[in-house]
Amino acid sequence: MAESGIKPLRVLIANERRDRLELLAHVVAGLGHEVIAREVDVHEVGAVTAREQPDVALVGLGLSSEHALELIGEIVREASCPVIALLAARDPAYVHEAAKRGVFAYIIDTTPEELQSAIDITLQRFSEYHSLQGAFGRRAVIEQAKGILMARHAIDADTAFEMLRDHSQHNGHKLSDVAAAVVESHLLLLPPPRPATPSAHRERRRRPGSPPAEPARPLDPQVPALPCEMDSPSRAAVVSASTNG
Repeated sequence: MAESGIKPLRVLIANERRDRLELLAHVVAGLGHEVIAREVDVHEVGAVTAREQPDVALVGLGLSSEHALELIGEIVREASCPVIALLAARDPAYVHEAAKRGVFAYIIDTTPEELQSAIDITLQRFSEYHSLQGAFGRRAVIEQAKGILMARHAIDADTAFEMLRDHSQHNGHKLSDVAAAVVESHLLLLPPPRPATPSAHRERRRRPGSPPAEPARPLDPQVPALPCEMDSPSRAAVVSASTNG
C-alpha cells in the first residue's frame, strides 16, 4: 500500500515524446503506482495493452495530435480500463476527437496530487458506468424472458414477471440469472428450420385467392399442335412495330 492509503495501480503511459514519457513515469511512480508499460509506437501499444491489462492508461499529447489520438484508439480497443488524456493546455478540438475515440477523461497540466485525485474520480466514474451498463443489460434479458413466458403461457407481462420472481425466491437465484436461463433454454428448444419442398414453394408463390394449380398432365401425342397465327393482321402489326421500333 502506498503512502496516504492510496491503492497502488498498474498504469500504462503513452506519449510520442520520450522526454515527457519519462517525466510522467517519474510522477506516477512517485504516487506509489507501478508503471507497467511506456509506449510510443502506435503499432505496438494495442498488443501491450491486451497483454498487460492495466488499471488505468495515461496518454499525453506530444508533437502530433493525430499520433496521440491513434494511441488512444488502440488502447481503448484493447483495454478494460479508463483512458485519461493529458494536455499541457486547453484544446477543445483535441478533446472532442479524443472523446470520439473513447477517452474517459482529460487533465490539463496539473500537479501530482491533482493527478491522483483525477485518477481516483475517473476510476470511480468508470466503475459506475460499467455497473450501469450491466444493469441495462440485465433489464433487457428480464424483458426478453417475460416475452417468452407471455407467449408460452398466454399471460400478461405482470404475471410473467411474478413467475420469474417466484422462481428466483424459491430457488435462491438472482432474478437476472433466472431470466437468462429462460432465454438460453428457449433458444436451445427452438425447432430447426424445415427445408421448403418444391410444392410448398409453388404454393407460396401462388397469388392470394387464386385456385390451387392443377397437376401437370402428360402431353397427348394424338392432339395436334395449334397453328401459329403469324399471318393474322393484328399479330403482323405488332411484329412490324417491334421490329421497326
